Amino acid sequence: MTSTMIVLIVGIVVVLTAVYISWRAGRLDRMHIRLELAHESLEAALMRRRAVVLELAGSRLLDPATSLVLAAAAHEARIAGPEEHEHAESDLSRALRAAVDQERFREKLSEAPGGRDLLDELDTAVAKVVYSRRFYNNAVAVTRTAQRRWLARTLRLAGHTEFPRFFEIDDNPPATMATE
Repeated sequence: MTSTMIVLIVGIVVVLTAVYISWRAGRLDRMHIRLELAHESLEAALMRRRAVVLELAGSRLLDPATSLVLAAAAHEARIAGPEEHEHAESDLSRALRAAVDQERFREKLSEAPGGRDLLDELDTAVAKVVYSRRFYNNAVAVTRTAQRRWLARTLRLAGHTEFPRFFEIDDNPPATMATE
């Protein structure tokens, strides 16, 4: 009777431990899926911002120098490799701030035909980059914390997945960006 009880208790403990480990592995897997989706969302937001900046640069609503600076920065961000990606996106943010924060930039562009629509698109694209990057970096932080736990490290619950990296860029919006 006593040995049967011990075997039963050990069996229950083994089953509960297996269920817990399976739950942790599933949770870590869902975190990686969330991380991938957040990364795709961030890349889409960055691509949209580059497209809007290129559209603005080619609109003939800006002076040639500003158009050239914006187009060059957007092009560099588009063709940048993985090592230069963050730096190129930061350069685009700085070029965008330099252009949009010029004196009366928003007023002049708003008065031009189609200018108001471009400004609205630009404001939306810039805001989406800020939010997407925050969401992505939050997902990275949560995933890294889960991967650092002793159970995940010991049992290699993350498999051979690389440790996720934060995406650090200068994404501060222009000071004159509409806050409506």
